[in-house]
Amino acid sequence: SVFSEDKHTSRSDRYSYIPTITLLENLQREGFEPFFACQSRVRDPERREHTKHLLRLRRAGQINGQHVPEIIILNSHDGASSFQLLPGIFRSVCTNSLVCGQSFGEIRVPHRGDIVGKVIEGAYEVLGVFDRVEEKREAMQSLRLPAPA
Repeated sequence: SVFSEDKHTSRSDRYSYIPTITLLENLQREGFEPFFACQSRVRDPERREHTKHLLRLRRAGQINGQHVPEIIILNSHDGASSFQLLPGIFRSVCTNSLVCGQSFGEIRVPHRGDIVGKVIEGAYEVLGVFDRVEEKREAMQSLRLPAPA
């Protein structure tokens, strides 16, 4: 569904199609590359090309770092969700991820109105969040917990 060319036929004229591939191409120009993709399973085969999908992008050359900033894209073309951009930090310790939510700049764009510009602008806002995320990560990492009693 990342490569879907239009919205699902069940959507009204008020629904604005946001092509995931367009944003992906813009972020690739900024040095981000997709390294993980998945999409929801569907019961109705007609929705397969429009279902909710997730992409994780990292800067080229940082795919295997210790603490790697990434952009997570969530979208659908069948009305299942708004377009979402989330800044995240992947920690290779225990292969867990810390995904930074609203306080670090999560962007949500509903599928209404003239939105393509808002999505592109949101992508650049997310890019600007990474310095703040790194500062917070370092502050959390510097905390020393007392030994268990």
